[in-house]
Amino acid sequence: MSPQVTVYTMDHCPYCERAKSLLKQRGVAYSEVKLPMDDDAAWANLEKKTGMKTMPQILNGEKVIGGYNDLAAIDQKDQLASLKA
Repeated sequence: MSPQVTVYTMDHCPYCERAKSLLKQRGVAYSEVKLPMDDDAAWANLEKKTGMKTMPQILNGEKVIGGYNDLAAIDQKDQLASLKA
């Protein structure tokens, strides 16, 4: 079964690394999609899908979780286990 959580990232992004680390620590499987900085079409499509321009962008299936701070807030409520596939 493939992970339902998708983390959109880019190179040299400390919040992307924090998000991936937190998911790993909590045992939540995820797939990573790394967007190249020069792929304007990919960025535009992702913004259209999520309504966000910052990275990382984290989705659970089609539901937008948000960025690292949103993920950390879910963790503070001890609800990251609900994201496990």
